[in-house]
Amino acid sequence: MNAHPLEEPGRTTRSMDPCILVIFGATGDLTGRKLMPSIYNLGKDGLLPSNFAVVGFARRPKSHEDFRKEMKGEVSKYSRTLPLDDSYWSSFEKQIFYHISEFDDDAGYENLKIFLSQLDGQLGTKGNRIFYLSVQPKYFTQIIQKLSEHGLIYSHDKDKWSRVIIEKPFGRDLPSAVQLQENIEKYLNEKQIYRIDHYLGKETVQNLLVFRFGNGIFESLWNNKLIDHVQITVAEDIGIGTRGHFYEEEGLLRDVLQNHMMQLLTLVAMEPPVNLSGDAIHDEKVKVLEAMRPLSHEDFSKTIIRGQYGKGFIGGEKVIGYREEKDVNPKSEVETYLAMRLFIDNWRWTGVPFYLRGGKRLPKRATEIAVVFKDPPGILFKSQDKKNESNVLAIRIQPDEGISMKINCKVPGPFSPIQPVKMDFRYGSYFGQSSPDAYERLIWDCILGDSTLFARTDEVLHSWKILTPLLQYWEKNPAKDFPNYESGTWGPKEADEMIAKDGRAWRLL
Repeated sequence: MNAHPLEEPGRTTRSMDPCILVIFGATGDLTGRKLMPSIYNLGKDGLLPSNFAVVGFARRPKSHEDFRKEMKGEVSKYSRTLPLDDSYWSSFEKQIFYHISEFDDDAGYENLKIFLSQLDGQLGTKGNRIFYLSVQPKYFTQIIQKLSEHGLIYSHDKDKWSRVIIEKPFGRDLPSAVQLQENIEKYLNEKQIYRIDHYLGKETVQNLLVFRFGNGIFESLWNNKLIDHVQITVAEDIGIGTRGHFYEEEGLLRDVLQNHMMQLLTLVAMEPPVNLSGDAIHDEKVKVLEAMRPLSHEDFSKTIIRGQYGKGFIGGEKVIGYREEKDVNPKSEVETYLAMRLFIDNWRWTGVPFYLRGGKRLPKRATEIAVVFKDPPGILFKSQDKKNESNVLAIRIQPDEGISMKINCKVPGPFSPIQPVKMDFRYGSYFGQSSPDAYERLIWDCILGDSTLFARTDEVLHSWKILTPLLQYWEKNPAKDFPNYESGTWGPKEADEMIAKDGRAWRLL
């Protein structure tokens, strides 16, 4: 893994404290698909402390050896570096352990405390702890309370530290997020809380700051005088899979919009920070959220479009609708698509619409930020029946990470037709290696104690403040037309009509 341009000088593995990472919900999909492959790759790249262990915490009975074999299979399937390095795994797996307990079992936590102390003695991990809560949000407070009651988290010990990584969503709306924050503040201080949003660990997202503030040519264009609008798209071709229970509780707004998309928006729209410290960057992101125009009842009915996928075709194969998915209510009103328009009322962005859209079972997997520039004035190079295409700066987050710029050029020949061309930069082809997985960077940062790429309390609460009125409106006005888009299409036709009324169109991805 190469040094990141935002990394503080001197922060290498030599400065990393020894520690134990405990994963709650270790038998879940996230552990095998993302967390363990990321930890394996960190270790393989020499980016873990030399004194380190990972402990899976779950209720299913199994031995350390059983857990190691399962994780070897998962890493062999999902690691970004394949095939598995068997010689490295043979030493790495000796740092993997498993602990059986229910989340509410006091004896289980007491036994965990004893076991971790034993590992401290065997591995020299010095009492430093990271607790990763890869569980349903309803268990967050309970687990943190139990950890505190059994002396497993501590904030005032100078000789050792403890940190807690919390998966999104943080709350279900503003009141629940405030309540959750008040609950965990009884046991943790802000510096111990790491609210993870894996999008912030993606190389392209991190590079947004470098791209904007390390290149004067782009920062000078970044304003309402030259930018017509911004589109942010988070599209997935998959359905909800085995996450029926989760999606019935959360929906796309809580699963994608409130965290991933709002984080992307704040990074695009923020002012230059005074420095690259976590607090300075968080401060500027919060200012964007504070300047965001509150949603109105007119927005709820005209510029916010929700949808739910029905039957259709993905990749030529027939797929079922959301209401036929496992663990989903046959009459469910949960949204799997959302498109909306937002405004930021500050000096830089006033009058510039931000169009956001995200959905499941769309034609392809793609996450992109598109900055669309205004047309040049006058009639130069314009024909009567054809308008030249706008310049577009597109930042691709996934799957093909990179940055492209669409400009208009003259086609060779005597008739001087104008044709758009694209200048394209791709991380993989330029640097000759795959980007590290987002979870690698975020786990590494947490071990270092760097919270820059994690969400701060006020960020989360301001985001919920903007979106909670919409949730309340939906509760009183349930959708009457679900399902309203076929799987394999780009969502409800109303989303196209919404942006078309502004004289614009969604980008083709």
